[in-house]
Amino acid sequence: MSRIARAARAIAVDAGILRRRRELRLLIVGQSISDLGSMITFVAIPVQTFQLTGSSLHVGLLGVAEFVPMLTLALVGGAMADTFDRRRLVMLAEVGALLVVAGLVVNSLLPDPHLWVLYAAAALIAACTAIRRPPLDALLPRLVERDELKSASALQWAIHNTASMAGPAVGGVLIATAGAAVTYTADLVTFGVSLAALASMRTPPPPEGQTLGRRAIAEGLRYAKSRQELVGTYLVDINAMFFGMPMALFPQLAHNYGGQAVVGLLYAAPPAGAVLATLTSGWTRRVHRHGRAVAYAAVGWGVAIAAFGMANTLFVALVCLALAGGADAVSGVFRATIWNETIPDRLRGRLAGVEMISWSSGPMLGNARAGITESFAGLRGSVVGGGLVCVAGTIVLSALLPRFLGYDSRHGATESHPELIEAL
Repeated sequence: MSRIARAARAIAVDAGILRRRRELRLLIVGQSISDLGSMITFVAIPVQTFQLTGSSLHVGLLGVAEFVPMLTLALVGGAMADTFDRRRLVMLAEVGALLVVAGLVVNSLLPDPHLWVLYAAAALIAACTAIRRPPLDALLPRLVERDELKSASALQWAIHNTASMAGPAVGGVLIATAGAAVTYTADLVTFGVSLAALASMRTPPPPEGQTLGRRAIAEGLRYAKSRQELVGTYLVDINAMFFGMPMALFPQLAHNYGGQAVVGLLYAAPPAGAVLATLTSGWTRRVHRHGRAVAYAAVGWGVAIAAFGMANTLFVALVCLALAGGADAVSGVFRATIWNETIPDRLRGRLAGVEMISWSSGPMLGNARAGITESFAGLRGSVVGGGLVCVAGTIVLSALLPRFLGYDSRHGATESHPELIEAL
């Protein structure tokens, strides 16, 4: 094997795990199709909102509409994931989201689409996601061995971000050329594929002896609070996304870079960088200080977002967004690995709910922050200022959380489930 081939193999993601693990393959492929459709709608709702209002503030307020049900239901969804069949919970949530997207199609066919429907749909989709993601995230660690966790997380991120890259690009083109109704209909089609994949899976039963209630939720919160390395992953990511999330400004920025057709490229650029980062994430297998890696990646995100705010051409703007997406993907791989290495299986669903609040509240509230800040500081002030505050916040949080910054995976603890894997 040549030196170049050996180097390429060393940094490449371990795609062979999909061949070895049938259930993981069905899970990731099915959900990537679902993510593709979801990202089409993710672009269509804010673009349609901007078309109806001409206001980035109204676009940013979509994040507030999403945040309330997400915060309310994420912990409930996590507790349900530790009590009921996780695969069936994911299927139930997907059916709910399908019905909401069908409502968006109907609303878009009206002569005068209702703005309130877009806010209601954003809130309901967030509610379905709050039920869907905890059991989905809790499934993955039970389908692989401990030494495969990092590769499985990286591969999941790579495929998810490929869908997140293609979805906005497709959504941007569709809504600019075919209209909102056709765009939402494209999302409807993807639900059939994901539901079929979920129906074909054989998954482990839910943990035994778990009950749904406030005590169960409180137990999960106490565990999360007791592990500073977990708290660090939550706070660093919330800080990065709250101050550095510029997506609410994309519909307005698109006009500066060439018109509405460009908006899909802006949404697709961060996932494109994330795909490149995760496909070359083989090097992460040799990194053990995961807390430090998360902090470095968060700083990289903030610097890239600040540079994006300074960009004067579309090409430079897209490169900066791609770099930001790559940094976020690296952070995501190491955060997911810390979670999977330190959380016992009986708590995975509840802690997935806590994790969901951390990685979703930052972007949702960050979009609202971006829209509000733009109203008095302008586009550049909102983006550049947010990126710089993200860097400063990461440095402060890392100093205040030494066990997070010093986390070493060689000393992490988790449960292994070879008997479950063999049973599948």
